[in-house]
Amino acid sequence: MGPLDGVRVVEMAGLAPVPYAGMILADFGADVVRVDRSPTAGSKADPTRDSLARGKRSIGIDMKAPAGVDLLLKLLESADVLVEPFRPGVMEKLGVGPDVALTRNPRLIYARLTGWGQGGPYGPMAGHDINYIALSGTLSCFGRKGERPLPPVNLLGDFAGGGMLCALGIAMALFERSRSGKGQVIDAAMVDGAANLATFLFGFRTAGLWSDDRGTNLLDTGAPFYDTYETADAKHVSVGAIEPQFYAKLLEGLGIDATQMPHQFDRAGWPQTAARFAATFKTRTRDQWAEVFDGTDACVAPILTLGEAPSHPHNRARGTFIESIGGIVPRPAPRLSRTPGEAGRAAPLPGEHTENVLREAGLAASEIQRLVSQGVVG
Repeated sequence: MGPLDGVRVVEMAGLAPVPYAGMILADFGADVVRVDRSPTAGSKADPTRDSLARGKRSIGIDMKAPAGVDLLLKLLESADVLVEPFRPGVMEKLGVGPDVALTRNPRLIYARLTGWGQGGPYGPMAGHDINYIALSGTLSCFGRKGERPLPPVNLLGDFAGGGMLCALGIAMALFERSRSGKGQVIDAAMVDGAANLATFLFGFRTAGLWSDDRGTNLLDTGAPFYDTYETADAKHVSVGAIEPQFYAKLLEGLGIDATQMPHQFDRAGWPQTAARFAATFKTRTRDQWAEVFDGTDACVAPILTLGEAPSHPHNRARGTFIESIGGIVPRPAPRLSRTPGEAGRAAPLPGEHTENVLREAGLAASEIQRLVSQGVVG
């Protein structure tokens, strides 16, 4: 059994961050039921959403129908967690806001995951990951000097600052409930989460160790020993030799005499060093450089594509990727020694488990059939 075995989660269907939070909970044993829109007959799996739906079940409910709202509240009476992705006020308009839901179930953990959060002037506005991390200050850190900011796909806002921190908040609220017996509301905002992830950078800036001039700092490609370089086969390697002893190993592997180079932390010499590194890395292929540096403390690693990563010897040895229903997927993380996570069942089709979930909620077969015939569920 997983560490969250017995925890019942209701997940309102959405994109990216909420499904990811639900996936984490499901991987570690929670019973996650996704609420899809009804009618769902003939619906097909959405790969952008359902890649994160492993191990979950799906029920279709028409939330525009009063009977559908009543049904959701019925499910929440026996649930431990609700996770919802809507703009502020949407759940209240449906009649399933926190005040109503916690009155029906005072032990409920009501998690609200949005971009801008439940308060503030931007709350009602639409947005996406790139907008949230822009306002947090973190997007300004990505990119080279003199170039425009480069978004790190949608991993920072949607998944790290959003879904992952929301799942952490849920775990903390469940732990607190074990002592107080009371539920609570979680306001998980991606703008907050992205800012929180950059706490150390804000600290560096306050201490005068980080500049707002992008691409000039220690960790943002300003330093030649913390950067990426193209190789002879138009692939790339990553270099992170910050500590002097690691930097010495880097120079050794590159065949560069340290006495002929500027000091590692001579900022005026960084352009010269970067040019030398770039020229040297272009003399061999990526995999040839991997052979040179594997097993050393030079902090050099090949940059692998998503297609290559599962086959790398280190990842194979650790089982970082596993074969599951639907193909090769990352193993649940982190790894718990006694109760590890597990990539569970295949993603459900919308509404696939409607009748089973309703029976578990105590509805009679005749009532379920009536709801189906009325199109309230499907």
